[in-house]
Amino acid sequence: MLAFIVRRLMQAVWVMLTVAFVAFLLFQYVGDPVTQMVGQDATPEERARLRADLGLDQPFFVQFARFVGNALQGDFGLSLRQGRKVSTLIAERLPATLELAFAAAFLAVVVGIPLGVYTALRRDTWLAHAILAASLLGVSLPTFLIGILLILVFAVQLGWLPSYGRGETVALGWWTTGLLTASGWRHLILPAITLSLFQMTLILRLVRSEMLEVLRTDYIKFARARGLTDRAVHFGHALKNTLVPVITITGLQLGGIIAFAIVTETVFQWPGMGLLFIQSVQFADIPVMAAYLCLIALLFVMINLIVDLLYFAVDPRLRIDRSAPVH
Repeated sequence: MLAFIVRRLMQAVWVMLTVAFVAFLLFQYVGDPVTQMVGQDATPEERARLRADLGLDQPFFVQFARFVGNALQGDFGLSLRQGRKVSTLIAERLPATLELAFAAAFLAVVVGIPLGVYTALRRDTWLAHAILAASLLGVSLPTFLIGILLILVFAVQLGWLPSYGRGETVALGWWTTGLLTASGWRHLILPAITLSLFQMTLILRLVRSEMLEVLRTDYIKFARARGLTDRAVHFGHALKNTLVPVITITGLQLGGIIAFAIVTETVFQWPGMGLLFIQSVQFADIPVMAAYLCLIALLFVMINLIVDLLYFAVDPRLRIDRSAPVH
């Protein structure tokens, strides 16, 4: 287990260095930060002085090493658009994005897995066929269109839910949450449903296909021959073995939810990192863009490591295979 963790950590380090290098290239080849900071009317002497203060007159790899060192300390410089520290902007927007992402992931799992099990065990019923037909909409429709339709129905026509913003929040230290207020919950419903719908249908169809495959295996037939009840066979044996690929997809989808919440946050004007990234792209705010890329990569690496470790808890065959002696 220790060797496995060390190997995964080494891979994570290489991935983060690669992403840091790509983010650093943004500073080199996407716009000129000096021009954006001092404007077009600055004299060559002023430009040269600012370039020296920023360390942009140093060799390429010296600048990259300084960038990595600052990134390890959470320092990505100042936002070119707002003139504030990027770490402060990220800290302000991170709670909103994580709150939305985890709400969407929770909704996708608690709805997707039961529906997937139902459509596998009752695959010939009309309700199972209706659920599968409806799931095609979640896979086919783009996220922004789903969000607009939900706003049209529930915010404009029915007036039940708000169409934008995060609502009233409560500060717990530096962390802010809307889960402690009724307004925060009402504002969270539509964005969470929009963001979770694709992942929900993906989990539903994956659980169904894996469940059908597991139910055809020999050990399930043997369990039935032993006289076990359907509940014990379906949930004690089949579902547990079905969850191994589901954990992989769910873990990766959580990273995808966080990374690609940009569209949902833009449609609902949700004040998270995705909306901040879109605004930074519009104004070529390179420090914010670089910090966003590094943070998303770090989240993906951490989620992948957690998913790999969960394999050992769910599938004992992996522990047996790794502990077996090599001949």
